[in-house]
Amino acid sequence: MANKYNAEGYYSPTEYEALTNIEKEERAAQIAANFRPIVYICSPYSGNVNHNIEMARKYSRFAVDKHYLPIAPHLLFTQFMNDEIPEEREIAIFMNFVLMSKCAEMWVFGDVISAGMQHEINRAKRKYMKIRYFTEELEEKK
Repeated sequence: MANKYNAEGYYSPTEYEALTNIEKEERAAQIAANFRPIVYICSPYSGNVNHNIEMARKYSRFAVDKHYLPIAPHLLFTQFMNDEIPEEREIAIFMNFVLMSKCAEMWVFGDVISAGMQHEINRAKRKYMKIRYFTEELEEKK
């Protein structure tokens, strides 16, 4: 922390102000370096569920490596909700949309867009959310 007095014990307001500003800039830079925008991971779940879960994990890790905070509801909610029960599926979709509203972007992965994914993409478009598309090999589609 900056001191109002210099090394010789004299009051030095100019030096103090300069050092205080440097400390503020360093704190702001540290906060910016630790900031991770939240991204919604949109990828298939149904079909080959085991493969799709592994791919969603891979996509989430990719987001972390790119300095983002991933939200992949199909990895979370399927742990305690049954996608086969229509009422539970509807509740999960509602919760997906709540989480989606907290995200800065949606990242869509793969070449196959399932019905559930299309529903999420449509919602993101209606909310004017930034949507980015990636291949299974994690290359961004232009």
